[in-house]
Amino acid sequence: MKKQLLLSVFVAGALSASGLAQQNSGSSNSGQSAPAAQADEREPLVTPKATDFWDGDDPNLVNLITHPYANKKYVQRYVAPIRDRINELDEITSENGNKIKDVDARAQKGLQMASEKTTLADQHATEANQKAQMAQTAASQASSRVSNEEQRVGSLDQYKASQQTEIRFRPGQTVLSKNAKDALDQMAMPLKGQHSYIIEVRGYSPGRGQAAIASSQKMADSVVRYLVLTHQIPVYRIYTMSMGSMASEGTKRVSNAKVEVNVLKNDTVTTAER
Repeated sequence: MKKQLLLSVFVAGALSASGLAQQNSGSSNSGQSAPAAQADEREPLVTPKATDFWDGDDPNLVNLITHPYANKKYVQRYVAPIRDRINELDEITSENGNKIKDVDARAQKGLQMASEKTTLADQHATEANQKAQMAQTAASQASSRVSNEEQRVGSLDQYKASQQTEIRFRPGQTVLSKNAKDALDQMAMPLKGQHSYIIEVRGYSPGRGQAAIASSQKMADSVVRYLVLTHQIPVYRIYTMSMGSMASEGTKRVSNAKVEVNVLKNDTVTTAER
């Protein structure tokens, strides 16, 4: 009996020392968690404290052997707050992960939109550059055409004598002879289908005053009539002048009746048309 009593006292002392050690450890943990509580908004874990050594149990040998320090309920009471805090941290971690995913998704969407806008801006810039080049090309072509037209307009009056034919008449007559018609045919045939030419018809008649001018006009009209009716020479290409008895030099008078037919061509315009 004495041995059992001594054994019980020894076990009780050992368990009491273990309880004090745990209480000191809990106190030290509480002291260390105070700075963490200042850094975190969450309240620190509180270690459950026993009311006495027996923790509400009757002081006997059976309760001493089955003390709360050794049962499952006692362990769960200490472990439950830690488990709750771990679960809370898991929820916070999951929530933060979702927020990070959401921010990342929005960032990716923003980058995609920015990339699309950049691509669209590049396309617009390329189209604008192409249109500018087309406009520049059109302007250059228009400038070249204007320059060519200016050259053509400037060359309209640059006619040069190409061929000259003299048609002779008997005194007092205005009818064309066979030789005169053959000479006009030889002159007019090459002009068919051509452009940029004019025909100058000058009539000369011996005599003086208006009589000579009228006679020279009738001979010139005969030549013009033949060219228009026989060879379809446009009237607007023929220029008629009644010179009377004055020679082409203007210093002497003619002694016979004649008509000078001069073909004038504008080689510059003809070359440009080709």
